[in-house]
Amino acid sequence: MLVLSRENIEQIYSMKQCLEDVENVFREHVQGRVVTPVRTAIDHPKYEGTSLFMPSYLESDDYVAVKVISIFPHNHEHGINALQSVILLTEAKTGQHVAMMEASLLTVMRTGASSGVATKYMAKEDARSCAVLGCGAQSIGQIQAVMEVRSLSEIYLYNRTRAKADEMKEKLHSLYPSWQGEIVVVEDANHAVEHADIVICSTKSTTPLFDGNRLKPGAHINAIGAFLPHMQEIDLTTLQRSGKVVVDTLEGAEHEAGDLLIPISHGEWSFDHLHAELGEILIGEKSGRDSTEEITLYKSVGIAYLDTAVAKTVYERAKAAGLGTEIRL
Repeated sequence: MLVLSRENIEQIYSMKQCLEDVENVFREHVQGRVVTPVRTAIDHPKYEGTSLFMPSYLESDDYVAVKVISIFPHNHEHGINALQSVILLTEAKTGQHVAMMEASLLTVMRTGASSGVATKYMAKEDARSCAVLGCGAQSIGQIQAVMEVRSLSEIYLYNRTRAKADEMKEKLHSLYPSWQGEIVVVEDANHAVEHADIVICSTKSTTPLFDGNRLKPGAHINAIGAFLPHMQEIDLTTLQRSGKVVVDTLEGAEHEAGDLLIPISHGEWSFDHLHAELGEILIGEKSGRDSTEEITLYKSVGIAYLDTAVAKTVYERAKAAGLGTEIRL
């Protein structure tokens, strides 16, 4: 078995490659070539944490993977990252477990890439401004992916604790030293949203982050933070103003997307209003945007086949590059 560290992965895997892998596997999904059971979530109320167990099989590539990810928001108090994750990769032809890899970075990358693909197909071609609501672990992948598919000139950062937004501003300056755009830290989420062509929601909030009336005509929203039924980042107005509501998978949304399930429970929305799964847009069965004025919404809760797809590429690249540590169990 090949064991791969975060440092190994950083040497061989880029957001550009991740976007390609994620786009391809979304197509594989709608064409019926992946098997992905609904993930198992175990809450840890004592520590306000959650552990997720996520298996998937890619028929075309003959790989199976299981990701175990834990999100413990108070870890920073102990100097530990909030996101902890590993992936076990199995060769489906023989059942051999071929790799174990650190997956916190890959989780951030593939979640970002999911939004990046949605942005590529759903946001306006001339989208230049982006609001980021929530500057935690997932937000950097979201920004990096959007930067790959749209030429941004302005980024607005909002976080409940301003210090995190300030830290993200500095991180972006270090990652993109030659980028000529402007980064603005704001005190109010609505102020960020009303300036934005693209809105990223990446928090664990249980109440809406902004007033949907403040959205610009033609805005595109990537709502990725609320991944359990009790979480909610967007309000009913945002849903009602969205000409297209698209999800990563219908099954996942029906089980976990609090942004949709909460208004459904109040009789205010229905899955009858859902436009498509993202993969249906990628293969041309559904449209991504019909006008420059249309507001579009991509709701993602995360899906295990994204992890299997990126893990497969990472493993094969690591083998070719001679990276990682071989162990015998």
